[in-house]
Amino acid sequence: MKKILIASFDMEVGGVERSLISMLENFDYDHYQVDLMLYRHQGDFMNLIPVKVNLLPEVPQYTTFRKSISEVIKDKQITIGMARLLSKFTADLKGKAKKMTEPGYYQMQLMWKYAMPFLPKIRKEYDVAISYLWPHDLVAEKVKAKQKIAWIHTDYSMVETDLSIDMKVWSKFDHIFAVSDACKSSFIKKYPLFESKIAVMENIISPNFINRMANEAIFNPMGKDRRFKIITVARLSHAKGIDNAVKALKLLHDRGYEDIAWYIVGYGGDEALIKKLIINNQLEKSFIMLGKQTNPYPFMKQADLYVQPSRYEGKAVTVTEAMILAKPIIITNYSTAPSQVQDNIDGIICDMSIDGLADKIELLKNCSDIRDKIISNNSKKNFENENELEKLYSLLDANEKIHKFV
Repeated sequence: MKKILIASFDMEVGGVERSLISMLENFDYDHYQVDLMLYRHQGDFMNLIPVKVNLLPEVPQYTTFRKSISEVIKDKQITIGMARLLSKFTADLKGKAKKMTEPGYYQMQLMWKYAMPFLPKIRKEYDVAISYLWPHDLVAEKVKAKQKIAWIHTDYSMVETDLSIDMKVWSKFDHIFAVSDACKSSFIKKYPLFESKIAVMENIISPNFINRMANEAIFNPMGKDRRFKIITVARLSHAKGIDNAVKALKLLHDRGYEDIAWYIVGYGGDEALIKKLIINNQLEKSFIMLGKQTNPYPFMKQADLYVQPSRYEGKAVTVTEAMILAKPIIITNYSTAPSQVQDNIDGIICDMSIDGLADKIELLKNCSDIRDKIISNNSKKNFENENELEKLYSLLDANEKIHKFV
């Protein structure tokens, strides 16, 4: 039986974490022994980890990557705390000098680079080690395995990083999985040297689970709201474009559509910024933050329209989940959008602007025929894709013919 290590950060509520749980739920435990290394044992999805998965104990040094710098120093991880401070200082300086939109990605790279000498190696040797979430430094540098696989969930052409650090880390992996064809293409444009290593494996989706959870009885203020209801499920970050959603709703209200309410399920670092925008635009009763929700599906089910206003994506899990719930969809025209939505068939792709969002929302609100067509098309689609795991098994098995690659 092959020994597999899967490493990720934690089990907080998020699309990547949901996709990891789905993969673990469908894994072939008759042929593989799976160890799961979470850098920190926290998050509302912890209790969803399948019992057949061996959850490794926390390693104190690795828990620091999900803690604030003050917490790290308080925990007496002084050297790692100093490495974190240095990475923040350096990233802030370079970010301002190069006018980076999101210097946080570069800071994360430096954080791992500077902390690496103070991190312990993983003693157990594996047949295959999988790094499920970027940065991939731990599996690259601290794990001994016959094969190493890295997962990518985002459009790396849109992420501002240090290419020399990137190249060193990616070179340590034998294979790379992207969650969509467009995600793969954008990766190759940025890192053409690794084209031969990369393949596509879509996020594992369970329509039965999503539909079952959508019917769960929870407190849901959307149920009594008679307005036209939009829902977005996303991390509150620059990448997800929630700030543009606030501005688009303001524009719609200015056009006379005051019967539109926009609900947001999610949490993140931009929460204060978004709340300030809501107040400044006098949208307190119409742009409604629902916070972190372990089960977002009852909220999605109650909505008249799902909108993804992102600036960039790999392949948004939440968009596929909204399709499974047969919702009309609008997504912005980020570079990987055509790999997720067939425009005017199972959703609408709009210009990545405030006017673009507002125009298409206005269109779908006023045109029930277009909404009904999208709803009908999504309700007829088959979203079952457990066979995607065969792509992973083909690498895990190498020359062994336990599984047939489809």
